[in-house]
Amino acid sequence: MSLQALANRTKLTIHVSHFPPGTSKWNKIEHRLFAFISLNWRGRALRTYATIVNCIANTHTDAGLTVQAQLDTTVYPTGIRVDDGTMAGLFLEPAVFHPEWNYVINPQAPNA
Repeated sequence: MSLQALANRTKLTIHVSHFPPGTSKWNKIEHRLFAFISLNWRGRALRTYATIVNCIANTHTDAGLTVQAQLDTTVYPTGIRVDDGTMAGLFLEPAVFHPEWNYVINPQAPNA
């Protein structure tokens, strides 16, 4: 519902794209950095989130690729369900590319 409100307020069409399950391991940036991240934490006991984040954040490649990382300590609610009435009120349409994963949220008219 929040994205619909944003689309309405800005009068912009929002394109939402999700990667299919398992594809993050093929992310080119992540893939290029993983070996360097592994080198940074080699031999360290990864006992705390702070240790892990610091190892990742202090990673850079010889080509100048760097990482920005910070620990997100926000507690997010789980199990949120959107009822059928709310879903019916969204101006969603399937995206052209992989409509099974991606969609477009169109702004609603002011009186909608």
